[in-house]
Amino acid sequence: MPGQILGADPRPKNVSSPSGSCCCPAPAVPAGPRDSRSGAAPWKIQIIPAAAAFAPGLVFAEEIIRSAGIVPYCVLMLASYLWCGWPVLRESAEAIRRCDFFNEFTLMGGATLVAIFIGQLPEAVGVMLFYAIGEAVQGAAAGRSRRSIASLLASKPEQAVVMRKGKAVAMPPEQVPVGSVILVKPGEKIPLDGLVISGSASLDMSSLTGEPLPAARGVDDAVYSGSICLDGDLLIRTTSAFAESAVGKILAMVENAIAKKSKTERFITVFARYYTPAVVAAAVLAATVPPLFFGREWNECIYRSLVILVVSCPCALVLSVPLAFFAGIGAISRHGVLVKGGQVFDAVVKAKTVVMDKTGTITEGRLSQIETRPAAGVSEGELMRLAALAESRSNHPVARAVVEAAGTVSDLPEGISIRDVAGKGVVATAPEGEIVVGSARLLEERGVSLDRGAPDRLGVYVALDGRYMGRLSFEDRIKEESRQAVRDLRELAGVTNIQMLTGDRAETAEKVAAAVGLDGFRADLLPGDKIDAYRQLSPDGTALFAGDGVNDAPVLAGAGVGVAMGALGAAA
Repeated sequence: MPGQILGADPRPKNVSSPSGSCCCPAPAVPAGPRDSRSGAAPWKIQIIPAAAAFAPGLVFAEEIIRSAGIVPYCVLMLASYLWCGWPVLRESAEAIRRCDFFNEFTLMGGATLVAIFIGQLPEAVGVMLFYAIGEAVQGAAAGRSRRSIASLLASKPEQAVVMRKGKAVAMPPEQVPVGSVILVKPGEKIPLDGLVISGSASLDMSSLTGEPLPAARGVDDAVYSGSICLDGDLLIRTTSAFAESAVGKILAMVENAIAKKSKTERFITVFARYYTPAVVAAAVLAATVPPLFFGREWNECIYRSLVILVVSCPCALVLSVPLAFFAGIGAISRHGVLVKGGQVFDAVVKAKTVVMDKTGTITEGRLSQIETRPAAGVSEGELMRLAALAESRSNHPVARAVVEAAGTVSDLPEGISIRDVAGKGVVATAPEGEIVVGSARLLEERGVSLDRGAPDRLGVYVALDGRYMGRLSFEDRIKEESRQAVRDLRELAGVTNIQMLTGDRAETAEKVAAAVGLDGFRADLLPGDKIDAYRQLSPDGTALFAGDGVNDAPVLAGAGVGVAMGALGAAA
């Protein structure tokens, strides 16, 4: 994975947004009981008043009728029925208007209206109330997920510092004209794509590439919004508007992926298409055949046909489907897995292809030391001490890995000073002398002769007073459980194809894929490339995708099942 630290240019070659717009309007969804899952109607307003009216009407029915009469009792029950059942009745009316006569809403609406007609008010209210409760319970998980997506969208850069006549002016990124000069300081997020016209720095581009390795950028290098400046000031001339920037396109792809994602039909919806006409046919036959062919009374047979409609309403099925999903969501949450909604279980059954990100999913997502190569006459402990001493004040990912590998660093000696060399490393002045830790380029610029026999891995070189002291190598290690997880997917879950999509270089991806036993991989990908690659691997959109990072958000949203690994990608 040294591609980025050595100055590779992971620019989003294929990141695209449709027609240049920031988002695509979601398809219209008919209003109805499903609105509760999107948060359109607060479930408490719908359910609590209906239950408050239904409970006394059911428990004290005889007392109410005896003391107040039948009319107050009917008013109480009908009010409860309309309050919680109106969304179902409205949806069934809309379905009939569209000539869709056979679905769960027309079945529930017709059966409950017939129940009212023949005087079975508690049955009518019970069906509507418990259906509303089941929908509300299932919708709670989806509501939490949507709030998380809102927090992802809120994570975009809030302002850009634009240089105008020598003065710094802060403004929203959406209002910055193309060609403006913006200032980005250490620790700040780059708000817009552009070219560096002054300064140099290391950039954390993990929000774009998913990789933990920093990338060095200097004058005339391209930089992309969403990257974080780790060291050094940058003056950047913007080359695109915010909607066309890298982070803007990621947000657009998330929204478009959600809009294009096909909705999994619940079993009750499919079941109702066949069950409803069968029930209606049975009721019609019960009302007509006995009087016509066996001389029975018409009134008696019509009443029996209405009873058939009431009894045939699949209350258990209508209630059990959402409640069963909720039970599954609750059970799996005890194992640390949060599920967005019941439709996820439907989709998991169909997934025979699993696509994974690399960094943070298969690997640990952080740098770990794998090798120490001290120069002749230098001990390993001395090499580690010097490197940790110089890197102890830096938040750079490589610096953190150096300090972690060296163990606890003692208090810095008096008089020591540490200076960052943007994009290259650090120079420390200590009682031992001048310590230089960083890239090969930095040491060579200071006249240090390096040992080029070291393996081609990410690493830092160390020098003391112009003398080469050695090299530390790092890599993003594979998680211990990754190999077992791949085996379990094949043996226990019946998955037949496991692929990896990564923004890392091909050489590293090939080693990781071979180590964990994957069927294939695609490397050097950015957000636009990843979602295109996913669609090529799974044209029907049924494959499961597991990822970790904002750069995976479009694929997580567009996949049949998106699995966020509980860190950066969890909000998406």
